[in-house]
This record gives sequence, C-alpha cells and structure tokens, in this order.
Amino acid sequence: MASKTIIASSFFLVLSFLILFFFPNSAIASSSVSAVFAFGDSTIDSGNNNHFNTLFRGDHYPYGRDFPNHIPTGRFSNGKISTDYLTHMLGIKDLLPAYLDPHLTDKDLLTGVSFGSGGSGLDESTVALARVMDLTTQFRLFEEAMMRIRRTVGEEKANEIIKNAVFVISTGTNDMLYNAYLLPARMARFGSVSSYQDFLLQNLQSFIQRLYGAGARRIMVAGLPPIGCLPLQVTVSSFFPSRHWLQRVCNAQQNTDSQGYNAKLQSHVHLLQTTLNAAKVAYFDIYTPILDMVQNPAKYGFEQSLQGCCGTGLLEMGPVCNAFDRTCPNSSRYLFWDAVHLTEAGYSFLAESGRQKLLPYLTN
Repeated sequence: MASKTIIASSFFLVLSFLILFFFPNSAIASSSVSAVFAFGDSTIDSGNNNHFNTLFRGDHYPYGRDFPNHIPTGRFSNGKISTDYLTHMLGIKDLLPAYLDPHLTDKDLLTGVSFGSGGSGLDESTVALARVMDLTTQFRLFEEAMMRIRRTVGEEKANEIIKNAVFVISTGTNDMLYNAYLLPARMARFGSVSSYQDFLLQNLQSFIQRLYGAGARRIMVAGLPPIGCLPLQVTVSSFFPSRHWLQRVCNAQQNTDSQGYNAKLQSHVHLLQTTLNAAKVAYFDIYTPILDMVQNPAKYGFEQSLQGCCGTGLLEMGPVCNAFDRTCPNSSRYLFWDAVHLTEAGYSFLAESGRQKLLPYLTN
C-alpha cells in the first residue's frame, strides 16, 4: 500500500510539473488578487464613453467585430483589450466591464471595473478637447464604487478587496498626440516637449498618491508606446518634407520623446516605491514590445504593422472608423485595428508581456 501511495504521489508531482512546463500561459494562481481597477484613456476604456456626447467612442461597428457575439461594446478595438486579458490571466473574470455599464451589478464591482475614458489624459486641455472624463472624475467614480462595495460586503471586507486589488493606470498618449504634435500651441506655455512631460508626470504622480491614500497597494503604471509608429503619426509625418517624404516609416523624434518620457516615469515610479509604505508600484514597459511587433511583425504572426485594419488604415479612428469602412478580412494579421489602437491580437501580446514581467512582482 505504501509503495502504491509513493507511486501515486510521484505521478501527481510529475503531472504537475508537466502542466506548469507545457502550459505556462494558463491563468496565474492568484487567489491573493481580489480585483482589477483601471484608470486612464481608450487603451483601458471598456465602454464608459458610450454615455458621453463625444467623438471618442467605440460603440459602433466595426469596433467589436471579433468580440464575443460581434458586439461593439465601446472598446477601441476589434475585440478584447489588455485589461480583459489581465483579469483572465489573474483568474478573476473573463472581461473587465466599464463602471458606467448600466448592466453592472454590485457583485461585478467586487472583482473590479474600468473607469477609463477614451480621449482622456493628464492635461486638462486634452480632456476639454475630447469632452470626456479626466482622472479626477474617474477617481470620484471609484469613491462611489467603494461606497457600493462597502454596502455590499461591509467595511472590513471592502478594505481587504482594495488592499489586494491591482490598480492599472494607462494614460499620457493623448496629451502628447494632441498638445505636442497635432495641435502644438500648448507647447508655447512650456517651451519644450521635455518640460511638458515633466508637467504631465507631476500630475500622474499626484494621482498615484491619491490612489494610495484611498487604499491602493498594488499599482501598475503603463508608459508611452512608440508614438511615432502609430499609423496616424506615420501618415501625418509622411506629408512633411524629409528624406522619408511620402514613405511609411516611424517618426524617430516622436519615438525618442516617448523614450524620454518613459525614462522619467521610471524615476517617478522608483521614488514612489521607496516613499509609499507597503505599496508595490510597477512600471509597465509597453514601448519595447510594441516597437518589437512593429519592427518584427512576422515574429508575432502579423503581416501589417504600420497600417490599421479599418478603412485605409492610415487615418481612421473613432467616428471615422465606421460601418461604411471596409476592414481587413483577418484582423489577427494586423498589429493595429485603427490608426491608433491595437487589435485584439496586439493587446494579447502586450498583456502577455505584462504577465511575464510584472504580475509575479505585483501578485507575490
């Protein structure tokens, strides 16, 4: 009998090892993570903007074309976005809903929601242009959500949920796009892109400290993507006389600006990590994986990495990417869905990068 028990135990250990070895991408055993709360812009907006009179909406076809039941939920992609993959990887739920979703229940709140608003940013002028929710409004909604959670499970349990939740912040790209590049009048006040970035990062740091004051202890902060490689910026840059005139190549200076911002952000994150007691603040490098997908598309199964799937793929986004536009037949072959946002496939690779590099630290 003892020998049979030993054999059975050995078989179980070997089987467990094989499962871990051959299925490393399965959901992380994360009973310590209670919820995911997301703040920021269209990269994590799962439908909040559906309820605002703004051009920055994704609640129309062909957005959501490859989403379950082919429903345009308000996500700025053909399907799932990175926060959906994150909650699935953590074993919490398959999709991260929008807080303003009228079908959201108090039970849904217990495992997290997105407060993100497409077109939002760290600069009030960005938000005013887009007519969407700024981070202050998003935080007020978070406080409202906490009151609902406390009514549902009580003060002690609610505090435990917040303490063990992962907070995701993804914002800043719109500020750079509109105020530094497309409509650069704002630069007159700051004098340089670098000074403007300092202003943005100070606002971001204040917001992180505000979340910490509300109980957040696990905070993931995304940096900027290679903005110069967004199809929109590739198109706009190709119109200006240069040695790359009318060529589809990344704008090197804008990518350098993104790298400069990200370097400063990492310094801010390091400072916060050392000053916020018992908190884990992690920088999420999205620049490197997105640039790698742009430069080495075949490595990820992509055929096109500088052009969107929607319409011509050169300028279309938001209201201009609509039911009248033709879309590529296989979006999984494209890195970008529209001229700014990734496809579901692109977001899945981005989330996988976060799973490998950040989640072990945040969830340990």
